[in-house]
Amino acid sequence: MNKKVAKTLFLGLVVTLVGCNGGFAGDLNTQTSYLTGWKTFDKNTTNFEAYAGAPSTIPSGMLSIPGGSFTIGQMDEFITAPHNSVRRTLTVSPFYMDKYEVTNLGWKEYVDWMKFVFGERNPQLVESTLPDTTVWRNDMAYNEPYVDNYFRHPAYSFYPVVGVSWDQAMAYCQWRTDRVNERILTTGGFIEALPYKMVSPNAYFTAEEIDNFLKNNPAHPEYAKYEKQAVQIPAAQATQYGYTGAEGAGELVTMYQLPYEWVRDHFVFNTEKYLMSSSYAPTQGKNARKDAYAKARKINRADGIMVIGYRLPTEAEWVYAAFSPIADEDGIPTEGRIYPWSGYYTRDLSKSAKGKMRANYVRTRGDMMGIAGAANDGYVITAPVNAFAANDFGLYNMAGNVNEWVLDVYRETTYEETTEYNPFRGNVYSTVKRDSLGNPIMTPVGCLAVEYDAENDKRDYKDGDAASLLDTDYPLDTTGLSEEEMYDIKYDPTNVLAPNLGKTTRVYKGGSWNDRIYWLNPTTRRYMEQSKSSSTIGFRCAMSVVGAH
Repeated sequence: MNKKVAKTLFLGLVVTLVGCNGGFAGDLNTQTSYLTGWKTFDKNTTNFEAYAGAPSTIPSGMLSIPGGSFTIGQMDEFITAPHNSVRRTLTVSPFYMDKYEVTNLGWKEYVDWMKFVFGERNPQLVESTLPDTTVWRNDMAYNEPYVDNYFRHPAYSFYPVVGVSWDQAMAYCQWRTDRVNERILTTGGFIEALPYKMVSPNAYFTAEEIDNFLKNNPAHPEYAKYEKQAVQIPAAQATQYGYTGAEGAGELVTMYQLPYEWVRDHFVFNTEKYLMSSSYAPTQGKNARKDAYAKARKINRADGIMVIGYRLPTEAEWVYAAFSPIADEDGIPTEGRIYPWSGYYTRDLSKSAKGKMRANYVRTRGDMMGIAGAANDGYVITAPVNAFAANDFGLYNMAGNVNEWVLDVYRETTYEETTEYNPFRGNVYSTVKRDSLGNPIMTPVGCLAVEYDAENDKRDYKDGDAASLLDTDYPLDTTGLSEEEMYDIKYDPTNVLAPNLGKTTRVYKGGSWNDRIYWLNPTTRRYMEQSKSSSTIGFRCAMSVVGAH
């Protein structure tokens, strides 16, 4: 055996032994398997794809909120206030959160997209996306200018949107997820851009145009049942849409429009639909990833390209983000805060700030903004989303301006009962509805329809607690109250006229332009039915960080 061979064998033995003892640091890569030695992305073998890591880009409009442990709940509460925020130490994972509350302009983008895509085809659907501007109306106050202008006038573009329910906020989060992922896949060349010209409700096409489009865009077999909608229009108008017939300008000619169902199922990009349904997959682009057989495939979660989804923050995430418990230069955490800022005052007492207000709220009865001058917070109702200083995480208006919807179902004992890690009350376990052929069933807007196992899943009211199920024989909830007592009006100390708590009772946080200072404490909790809205409640989106530790 020559020296070169012996040296090679020795080094190989060393590497093997080191590997067996877990010493493969530096060998964790995507080029070669550290477990088997096989090359990845090898077309001559299995073409195993080993994408590692995830995009580090923070989603547009969001900030990265580091995870951590913090103390939730109040040291003490008003005697007449609800005792529903017991102090407890909790931990949340890192997440992303909108820097600002969602603005009127941001909501208009959503509404206009719905108008363009669904427009005349489904006006009721478009109507459901509009905020309720009548929340400003009051029998004993002249607020009609807000009813007419707050959402529509450009002067309020960067004011927080209000009059949106929890349901509407969740729909917005889904829409935002889909539009962002559609842009990522389109600009990346992974899918072809959808021809939105075909979607316009006022667009007309010749039979040849639609037939050619269908030839170049494979569709679900069920599209065959959607017939083209024939429309008689003047030839002069038809020429604007590519008609080249010889009829006189005033003569009627036959053009065609695409039916609502066709637009819904083919043109509306939906993230979950794209990931789960092969039948409704968009056409693959030039940069499409290849499978083991070198055929184009869809992007999947393992590629790490798409955002995982916008949502409302959980109550624990929202409180943690509001308090922004960051350790100072001496390593001492900023615990024990009353508000999203340090100190006992709602004015900034630094010399440079000269007593500037830190939040938009009600000082005393009838005092919505303070006297004129520097001591004034400047706003009778809502303020622009960047009007006041940000907290230590860089988030604006985490106290005052508008309350914000969070994801959780309201229960008085939530702080006591939830888990210590990523606490949340409202888990919903569901499966995708499928037809007799196994194809996913779509909702009216082209999303995947889901169904819940109501019979076997005792987590009714979407709160993860079997004791909350009213129509069960479960004897007592964790507080010792019977189910009937737990949901009886007399056990709601905040409002004797409030409805019984149910599966659609959601939490909102933060205080608003129309609230006293007590509600500016992030741990205070209130609730409202998820289908209702108010002039004092808006929202902001959050997103989980995948791979964070």
